[in-house]
Amino acid sequence: MATKHEQILQYINDLEIGHKISVRQIAKALNVSEGTAYRAIKEAENQGYVSTIERVGTIRIEKKKKENIEKLTFAEVINIVDGTVLGGRQGLYKTLNRFVIGAMKLDAMMRYVESGNLLIVGNRYQVHKLALEAGAAVLITGGFDTSEEVINLADELELPIISTSYDTFTVATMINRAIYDQLIKKEIVLVNDILIPLQDTYYMTTANAVEKWHELNQKTGHNRYPVIDENLKIQGMVTAKDVLGANKQTPIEKVMTRNPITVNERTSVASVAHIMVWEGIELLPVVDNQRKLIGIISRQDVLKALQMVQKQPHVGETIEDIIASRFEDYSTTTEHLFQCEVTPQMTNQLGTLSYGVVTTLVTESGSRVLKKYKRGDLVVENITLYFIKPVQIESKINIQPKVLEIGRKHGKIDVEIYHEGDIVCKALMMAQLLDR
Repeated sequence: MATKHEQILQYINDLEIGHKISVRQIAKALNVSEGTAYRAIKEAENQGYVSTIERVGTIRIEKKKKENIEKLTFAEVINIVDGTVLGGRQGLYKTLNRFVIGAMKLDAMMRYVESGNLLIVGNRYQVHKLALEAGAAVLITGGFDTSEEVINLADELELPIISTSYDTFTVATMINRAIYDQLIKKEIVLVNDILIPLQDTYYMTTANAVEKWHELNQKTGHNRYPVIDENLKIQGMVTAKDVLGANKQTPIEKVMTRNPITVNERTSVASVAHIMVWEGIELLPVVDNQRKLIGIISRQDVLKALQMVQKQPHVGETIEDIIASRFEDYSTTTEHLFQCEVTPQMTNQLGTLSYGVVTTLVTESGSRVLKKYKRGDLVVENITLYFIKPVQIESKINIQPKVLEIGRKHGKIDVEIYHEGDIVCKALMMAQLLDR
């Protein structure tokens, strides 16, 4: 039987898109405490089908598919620009296709305004009205409002009209940044993208005996299985090592490993790879927030996903992309040498090379050297920066990694960074090497 928490989540999920939600209303409708209702609403927000907007409330929105993650809802725009809703609240769940900056004459501007757009404009009441009639939402900059007629029209058409105190340029930058951040998220592979779902998973229950492990092993050829109770909650993991020498009638609870490491479907695959390497695990159970089993993920699945990501083109540049694209390899047969220019994106508020970027430089150079010695993937275990001096913007730096030790599973690299012949950083990087 579903818990109260699950019943509330299902109730919220069944609500119409655009429906306004409140803690009190849900508590009354489902006869639960307000605390229980609040926790369920927060969970629904984390899962992406509810959005809370300051001064408006919480509304049911359409859960975005991963391929459409770069599109924003008007509700998200309000939070990005710290906006106030003047009218058209019923349309906050809708998705904007693109935004148009209204910084031209009316006739020229309206040629670009279409249904599903967001028009960013100042206090031009006539423009507000025409944009709404064309099917576009309106974002008014500079802290201005609009006429009563326009507000009524926005309510009638269910198209949001929003006001923000920021200027047009700042607003456009903020929305662009949010879309770019979403694009980066889109590139990150999560457990949810590659897990083997519960219906396709072989598992054991606490009521089983060791005999069941042998049956599954003969049927599937696998030797690791999650163990769950009657409520699907994860209780342990059982492997060939656990059942070795055990009587077939022994309860599986007696031999299984209790409290196994688990991940959830929002965990990144990169994080899972690190857990698997660090803990020496071949298979991880995937659970929901109630610790109910929803699937499994294997080391083989993780490695395939990481290799797939490396081959995919990226839409936007991360700091790692920026650094990698500016790396020039001047290595010889006797030493490894890379050169990189310090760009504005790589500096802190003082205009000097940021600590985080130095770490990335060490990782990038160390990884390139290790891959020259051993094909495959690697997981960085530890980076120690034990000497660092400020490096100015637009400086050219030389990075010299040296292999201290390399084995079948581990690599240790010493990295020195120079500017104009002077040493500005020394670091030590240790990594685990993964066979493909």
